[in-house]
Amino acid sequence: MSDIAVINGPNLASLGAREPLIYGDTTASELGLKLTAWGRNAGFKVLFQQFDLEGQMVTAIQKASESCEALIINPGGFSHTSVAILDSMRAFKGPVIEVHISQIHRREPYRHRMLTAGGAEVLIAGAGIHGYLSAIETVKELLRR
Repeated sequence: MSDIAVINGPNLASLGAREPLIYGDTTASELGLKLTAWGRNAGFKVLFQQFDLEGQMVTAIQKASESCEALIINPGGFSHTSVAILDSMRAFKGPVIEVHISQIHRREPYRHRMLTAGGAEVLIAGAGIHGYLSAIETVKELLRR
């Protein structure tokens, strides 16, 4: 069984409570359970983590690159600003899928610029938490190639 790192960025710990009309009512812990089950069904062990600090995310991505075959990341607000996270995504030794729960291009203009997307092979946005399921299925296909 291969490992997939799923790393969520700032404020995603408050899923279910924070702006449920945008992010849905699934909590972060419920998302973690769903990811574990979805991953298992696809033949993966999912390592789910959430960080509010940029440096912690960079370190987690670097460590995941040593032990995981793929990275699914939702950098949250860092998507628009973090060169450090972008660089760590580019250095990851396997497929990188960036996920956003909301459709970022239907939101505030400052959210339209996706700096970290340049470090991802695939960008999924606007599918709610099911974007993570799509990411797992996409990883499965990318690793088959």
